[in-house]
Amino acid sequence: MNRSIIRWVMLGAVILTFSVASFGQIAVGISVRVGPPPLPVYAQPICPGPGYIWTPGYWAWDDDDGYYWVPGTWVVAPIGMLWTPGYWGWGGGFYAWHAGYWGPHVGFYGGINYGFGYGGVGFVGGEWRHGSFYYNRSVTNVSITNVTHVYNRTVVVGNTSTTSFNGGRGGLQARASRQEEEYGRERHTAPLDVQRQHERAAVGNRENLASQNHGRPAIAATARPGDFSRRAAVPARAAGGEYHPPTMSPKQARVNPGAVNRGNSNRMNVGNNDNNNRTRSNDEFRSFTPPAKNNAGNGRTTENYNHNQGGNNSRGNPSRSNESRPPQHHEMVPPRQAPHQAPQRSSPPPHSNPVPQHHAPPPGPHHGKGF
Repeated sequence: MNRSIIRWVMLGAVILTFSVASFGQIAVGISVRVGPPPLPVYAQPICPGPGYIWTPGYWAWDDDDGYYWVPGTWVVAPIGMLWTPGYWGWGGGFYAWHAGYWGPHVGFYGGINYGFGYGGVGFVGGEWRHGSFYYNRSVTNVSITNVTHVYNRTVVVGNTSTTSFNGGRGGLQARASRQEEEYGRERHTAPLDVQRQHERAAVGNRENLASQNHGRPAIAATARPGDFSRRAAVPARAAGGEYHPPTMSPKQARVNPGAVNRGNSNRMNVGNNDNNNRTRSNDEFRSFTPPAKNNAGNGRTTENYNHNQGGNNSRGNPSRSNESRPPQHHEMVPPRQAPHQAPQRSSPPPHSNPVPQHHAPPPGPHHGKGF
């Protein structure tokens, strides 16, 4: 009897020790000496059904192959939770990955314009109302035959950059506002298992490697996590800028290789501020093209709500080839307020790739934008 109790206590101690060690490793994150490529230009697959929230694609890191693209995808969200995307940030002489997380509000994600509601500040692609998620059809590709909780709120975003990292030479210089800092201190939830599996599947496909696709991945987005089939996958329309091959190997570029696993399992970590911030050409796809001006700002106009009333076309919002800019008659919201503290300055990366200001090739015009 006593031996049995002792064995259970020892087993529990081992499990606890493993969990703490794993958490400590996760909190370290990924740090490398070379910056990620620009974000590719791609289209958004149609939303599979109610309760899904768009999680944008991003460049992840693997110690054997360097940067690889994790396709954007629709994920069934925890009720009442929103997704804050991860981002790469320059500081201390290297690029560090700040993992994404689920929370009641969208926090700071580096000012990166990931598109489709993530224009660099907050999220305008939808919102929770009484336990149901309502979709803003102005910036997300939703069909009212599949989803009945929709509305239209036009959004104009001034951030045209395809840059995929914050800080340093060539990076975005956005800093967290007071409100974003408050959101960062809220209770957060780690990425879901399907998101981790999606990322692991992405690293196993060599077409996703930046060294192979030169910033234009063959699978830029998927309708559901891990579904890389031709029917569900969307190729990038173009690279977001010129690709610069690294001048060092991935293992040389890695800053702390002792704390890494393949498949970015470290990077998809618990998004708690206490641990992270311290340290298609197809009609069913909405295209991601950078918006029109400079500096992120989210604009809102009068909303038109629809609850399966037939007021909108029942098809998804198609990508178009006859419009290149958002409607210009909508009011712009003032840009992000200056931070209350001056950001720390850092010297340019000594071994990073030359990072000129990238501008996406003139994207094919379309109806509506993913912001």
